[in-house]
Amino acid sequence: MRSATNPSKRLRESFRMLREENRPFNGAPIGERVPSGCPPPPAWYTAEKLGTSRAAVKNRRAEDAPTSHGKEVEGKGEPTKDICGKRGPLFIAPTVKLFIDGKFIESKSDKWMDIHNPATNEVIGRVPQATKAEMDAAVSSCKRAFPSWADTSILSRQQVLLRYQQLIKENLKEIARLITLEQGKTLADAEGDVFRGLQVVEHACSVTSLMLGETMPSITKDMDLYSYRLPLGVCAGIAPFNFPAMIPLWMFPMAMVCGNTFLMKPSERVPGATILLAKLLQDSGAPDGTLNVIHGQHEALFSFVVIIYFLLKAVNFICDHLDIKAISFVGSNQAGEYIFERGSRHGKRVQANMGAKNHGVVMPDANKENTLNQLVGAAFGAAGQRCMALSTAILVGEAKKWLPELVERAKKLRVNAGDQPGADLGPLITPHAKERVCNLIDSGTKEGASILLDGRDIKVKGYENGNFVGPTIISNVKPNMICYKEEIFGPVLLVLETDTLDEAIKIVNDNPYGNGTAIFTTNGATARKYSHLVDVGQVGVNVPIPVPLPMFSFTGSRASFRGDTNFYGKQGIQFYTQLKTVTSQWKEEDASLSSPAVVMPTMGR
Repeated sequence: MRSATNPSKRLRESFRMLREENRPFNGAPIGERVPSGCPPPPAWYTAEKLGTSRAAVKNRRAEDAPTSHGKEVEGKGEPTKDICGKRGPLFIAPTVKLFIDGKFIESKSDKWMDIHNPATNEVIGRVPQATKAEMDAAVSSCKRAFPSWADTSILSRQQVLLRYQQLIKENLKEIARLITLEQGKTLADAEGDVFRGLQVVEHACSVTSLMLGETMPSITKDMDLYSYRLPLGVCAGIAPFNFPAMIPLWMFPMAMVCGNTFLMKPSERVPGATILLAKLLQDSGAPDGTLNVIHGQHEALFSFVVIIYFLLKAVNFICDHLDIKAISFVGSNQAGEYIFERGSRHGKRVQANMGAKNHGVVMPDANKENTLNQLVGAAFGAAGQRCMALSTAILVGEAKKWLPELVERAKKLRVNAGDQPGADLGPLITPHAKERVCNLIDSGTKEGASILLDGRDIKVKGYENGNFVGPTIISNVKPNMICYKEEIFGPVLLVLETDTLDEAIKIVNDNPYGNGTAIFTTNGATARKYSHLVDVGQVGVNVPIPVPLPMFSFTGSRASFRGDTNFYGKQGIQFYTQLKTVTSQWKEEDASLSSPAVVMPTMGR
């Protein structure tokens, strides 16, 4: 195992290496000039860290040729765009590298996908669809690294994670800036993204307690029974776009501290955070090959008519490869069902966190000020792009009178690019996502719902091409409406009204999802009744987004989850390990049997 006695020194050294031949991104120099109103590019997107790619660019304008470098620079990707997507003479979109066997590898793929800044829709990078040979190399690297990593003492693996959590803390703001650039969420929300993943890393450091086995001494004379946990081998993770740091950190740290090696496939829309996290783990002392990162597409794999094979290439590879023993997935229901079925068919463990329709039940005795603020924050934060977003409010009895105040509070939210001061919510991830959200809003009006606050036509000054949808509140919603049955995944709050708590519980239980729910009340008996009767895996009492801390596990249920064992906490340890049970007998005297025992042993009966 590589030495990591001075992580800060190692990190400085790694940045020096990135400036030379071993870089995670590759592209033409950006220079120091950044247009007014645009965020400065994260350090890993700057010329200092990127160097220069040499592929030909045929459509470069003469007036855009950089003069400060003495000659025109050639590179893969979009020419003449600065980091904010506006025309400029010094930018060519950097290409994201693979991370295999401790090295950043330039892909030889002929299929590349653009990475866009959601606030501007301009290209800021390009990510490859890894080739079959590159993906095979990544799995082979994990397989080679597994025996020695599994044999590494549990205390040594713990030390790697202890150093890792410190490096994440030191680089938290840098990771967050990269998330905001690629994903669009506000900087404060991006920091929360990293922090909630960091909490799982910190909990993984308690592996010496989490991995304890069981012992039953003297089960019969001179015989002991004990069990202990062993790693599975090579595991894989497929992550979504909405939490570029948190979800990968739910996966590979828990798997690796148990002794597994890991193949990570981040979302092709937001690969930067995972690449940086992989490098920081290497700098924490993780041996080469214990964590490899490949790229491919899975976000838009499925259409209503056909599945395009090459888009499924990375996902099918992970599901089918015989050396991969377990798959962790977070994303849409269509993709999750596909991955669960295909992975299970090939003998793998699969855990798949999928879609949701999370309800907040508001009782008339609830703390009004707190409840309204909680509803607004949980519905519209991160532009509603959370699998635990509180997308549906059920107002019980007199609580329906609070609706006008709810609308007024939502109106005060500020929509802007995620890096802008005071922004409460940023853009949606793609133009397609915006179109889908707007279409679902339209469907509500066609089916008789009422739009109390409409964010479809919002324009953000300076970011007119961004994927922005403002806070939207729709009332008079019925459970048979399309906007209710579909997971909207945008800044839209649906409002239903009931007369009783029992009616509210029935609405929640009749919908297929079971990710999260919340009740707002000052009555303990009401809260207890709701918590016990509602068929949802995670319940908040006056807590709108009840994502458990990592000493517990993420326990979504019903259509929100496929698999037998959930993410992180004790459930995560169980998913990434297998039990071995040993029955041991050491007799003090010679065996007294004079002939072989052919009857089922009764062990002391």
